[in-house]
Amino acid sequence: MQRKTRIALAAGIIVIATGVTGAIVVGATSGDRETPIVGTELDRATAAALAHTGGGRVTGTEVGDEDNFYEVEVTLDDATLVDVQLDKNFGFVDAIADTESGTAND
Repeated sequence: MQRKTRIALAAGIIVIATGVTGAIVVGATSGDRETPIVGTELDRATAAALAHTGGGRVTGTEVGDEDNFYEVEVTLDDATLVDVQLDKNFGFVDAIADTESGTAND
């Protein structure tokens, strides 16, 4: 292969790789995917949510939720799902329970 051909091929591969990487980063930060709560923030959010619901188990979390800063999904013993909304300081904001007829604020 001639040197110019190899350089052009390498440049094309770099352009494609850069485009794919950029698309992945944009997709990960564009709100299309939920970002789970991790580390000590997860511990604090879990404690705050379970204190509000009086028990259950955490089955999902999200930081940067569209409604509030943290969202913690708690599944109660009766299988009811409660989305507990918390502020940046892990203070209770709202809770939305999934009911048989839809959702209801708690």
